[in-house]
Amino acid sequence: MMELESVPDLERPVVIAAFEGWNDAAESASAVVDHLMSVWNARVVAAIDPDDYYDFQVNRPSVGMDENGFRKLTWPSTHIAVASPADLDRDVILIRGIEPNMRWRAFTAELLAAVDDLGGDLVVTLGALLADSPHTRPIPVTGTATEADLVDRLSLDQSTYEGPTGIVGVLQDACVRLDIPVVSYWAAVPHYVAQPPCPKATLAMLGHLEELLGVSIPLGDLPEEARAWERGVDELAAEDEDVADYVRSLEESRDTADLPEATGEAIAREFERYLKRRDDGG
Repeated sequence: MMELESVPDLERPVVIAAFEGWNDAAESASAVVDHLMSVWNARVVAAIDPDDYYDFQVNRPSVGMDENGFRKLTWPSTHIAVASPADLDRDVILIRGIEPNMRWRAFTAELLAAVDDLGGDLVVTLGALLADSPHTRPIPVTGTATEADLVDRLSLDQSTYEGPTGIVGVLQDACVRLDIPVVSYWAAVPHYVAQPPCPKATLAMLGHLEELLGVSIPLGDLPEEARAWERGVDELAAEDEDVADYVRSLEESRDTADLPEATGEAIAREFERYLKRRDDGG
């Protein structure tokens, strides 16, 4: 079992988790946790022993240089960090790792034991998938929740997906069995630009986390990076008429599907988010 460093009692901590691999198209979800660890000055308090869960021929250790210029070996693992954002009335537990290669149930049980030790009372899982989504439109983010009050408050849907799942789905199922409330957000990354990063998808998921937590998250350079990403894809599409035609067909399909969703309630929700960020100086 992993050992937790000494941590003061946390205030109603919310858990936010993402994993590289099958659940993480263009590394969009794991980039959200990376961003939160940076802007919230998170401190790593535990790491899973990689020998128990990873195949090192699939997820190999990497060699690099440390801050003193010495060679350093880094093993693939999953880390748990804690943060206390100044403008949030609760603490945060951040889980950032790699989808394990084996013993998923033991891996999940070990993670949730640490979450229980830290007092986590809500788990938010993040994922990203490749989809027929045009890069020129807002990145779609679908959300589900296991508790009726969360479904109502966040205007979410219950998931109807049936098929293969990844460690995110396994973690969510384990939480349900332990009566831990779960919210899950998934971003739909344009499949024709699948290479990481996709800052526009990362930014979209951060927006939904802001709504869930009721707080403005510092975005740093992400908005400009998202605009630069979109301009870069525009340029690539312009160089190939077939790709440009395909993007236009996706835009038409998306606009037709989105038209009924452009309700006054949705517009008001976005306007409220904008006003809150302006008031907070974000």
